[in-house]
Amino acid sequence: MHPDELLTLFSAAAAAQRDAVGALSVPARRARTERPGQYELDLVADRAVLAVLHTAPVAVVSEESGRSGPADAPVTVVVDPVDGSTNCSRQIPYWGISLAALDRDGLLCGLVENTATGEQFRATRGGGAHADPARLDVASTTRLEDAVVAVTGLPHAATWHQYRSLGSIALALCDVAAGRLDAFLDVLTDQHAPWDYLAGVLICREAGGVVVDAAGRALEVADEHARRQILAAANPTLLDALRRAHG
Repeated sequence: MHPDELLTLFSAAAAAQRDAVGALSVPARRARTERPGQYELDLVADRAVLAVLHTAPVAVVSEESGRSGPADAPVTVVVDPVDGSTNCSRQIPYWGISLAALDRDGLLCGLVENTATGEQFRATRGGGAHADPARLDVASTTRLEDAVVAVTGLPHAATWHQYRSLGSIALALCDVAAGRLDAFLDVLTDQHAPWDYLAGVLICREAGGVVVDAAGRALEVADEHARRQILAAANPTLLDALRRAHG
């Protein structure tokens, strides 16, 4: 499939997620399943999203339901139906959906939508990153002491100007891409799976940022068992400073 076709498919999946989760009452959003860390809303969103994705000739890897679709498909879609489920359950407007497509050459396109606000981020390989209708560009910050950094986990030391812990890695990477944040630090070792970060990685890179795994491993994988520690920054200089301070 062409990247434009995939992004159209992703937008339809995002709309299905929005409708499905939006129909839930506040108490229903807080209901848990027997699986640690999972909400009922995750399953509701997953069913709605898969119904859309399965209309296309793609393989799917979902956080909630694993692998589905044709195993020999040339494109694999990696999806987190609700990134920031706890925020969603508590009506904190920083949660959404993350969808990324990979082919044999790596990341092909990605879409992240903040469902609570409706803002949508998109990127295609070599085509730049956009939050319609604007093209995204990272900040020019190079000094860590001037930077506003998003984190997951408890930071070792506050060597930057300020930090935020926002509850969605996908949206945080997009905010680095948009220049709202200067960097992102995953303090937790090997806690994030491909569905958490893949779309955000492409969007951030296409906006001019740099994103790496702390241990130097490949990020562009569709292995549901893979876990990575993500570092992102507006530029290599800032990334190096982040590494030195919190490596």
